[in-house]
Amino acid sequence: MDIQIGRGKTARRAYGFDEIALVPGQRTLDPLLAETKCEIGGIPRDIPILASAMDGVVDVNTAVMLSQLGALGVLNLEGIQTRYEDPNPILDKIASVGKDEFVGLMQELYAEPIKPELIKQRIQEIKEQNSIAAVSLTPAGAAKFGSVVAEAQADLCFIQATVVSTAHLSPESIIPLDLEKFCQEMPMPVVLGNCVTYEVAHNLMKAGAAAVLVGIGPGAACTSRGVLGVGVPQATAVADCAAARDDFQRETGRYVSVIADGGIVTGGDICKCIACGADAVMIGSPIARSAEAPGRGYHWGMATPSPVLPRGTRIKVGTTGSLSEIMIGPARLDDGTHNLLGALQTSMGTLGAKNIKEMQQVEVVIAPSLLTEGKVYQKAQQLGMGK
Repeated sequence: MDIQIGRGKTARRAYGFDEIALVPGQRTLDPLLAETKCEIGGIPRDIPILASAMDGVVDVNTAVMLSQLGALGVLNLEGIQTRYEDPNPILDKIASVGKDEFVGLMQELYAEPIKPELIKQRIQEIKEQNSIAAVSLTPAGAAKFGSVVAEAQADLCFIQATVVSTAHLSPESIIPLDLEKFCQEMPMPVVLGNCVTYEVAHNLMKAGAAAVLVGIGPGAACTSRGVLGVGVPQATAVADCAAARDDFQRETGRYVSVIADGGIVTGGDICKCIACGADAVMIGSPIARSAEAPGRGYHWGMATPSPVLPRGTRIKVGTTGSLSEIMIGPARLDDGTHNLLGALQTSMGTLGAKNIKEMQQVEVVIAPSLLTEGKVYQKAQQLGMGK
């Protein structure tokens, strides 16, 4: 139902994760029976979680560890890892500078040119350890370095920007990336994003996307919603794009995975994403909190170092446990940020969902009091859900 903003302007109500709840059905099952497998571009994963292509989240080491755990880490090919032979002194500097000097420092550090030989080297370092080499480029970066990624034989290529569409208009002097042609010519599956609407998701699927990323601005370190005023709350965005996936499959017989990207902090958030229709999720800040993450307890977005209009900031997330504890447990915290796989399996068991497809069909209700109802003591004492 449309809501009138004012004369001549109506709007549709959209919902975020904190406004919905999942409803148990008529059966339950043992969490050990919950099947969490997914496929991204034909690559099977036991854990439907991808680590964001952010410099404080994924490096070669964490990409390998995540692959071995059954998840997936995506390496940013336009970040610190491909600008510097040894990224460690740079990462140390980013973690040590004060907040007032941060923006200028990031713009300076990311002005160092991207080196094609380092793109090849990083991909090779991941593959040499029998792990999945998933990498990310912006559309402009893809036009420049796509052939390097193809030559290095990455397993998955992500094309990511704040918003990606198949109908991009550019000045006459600039030739925009032809997404359909890029998907056809690359020797590996291509994931496209980000988007938040049915129409754009459907068009990206028609262009040949192996999966689409859903989410604009909800990330912990992203400031796009404040800087640009753009975005759709994730529960609604995921449900709309999942509808596009289902219609596209009916039309073509081809299934294109939907990956919810951004605003996902706890196991409960992951469960709600899948219940709204996602096949997998992409997370940043939860992985940035691991002892193995390259960010030294800090997290920042891909658009943070923009030389013209930064749309991200550096946030301190701290270090709360190992990557293994955060992904598969055992949990050392009681707030839903550890053992994310266990949370998903337990939720699926509680809801009676045997697999991801059944989890996508569970009942959802509007519940703005879900996270506050009865939690007076937790909030007052800053425990559990009151932190």
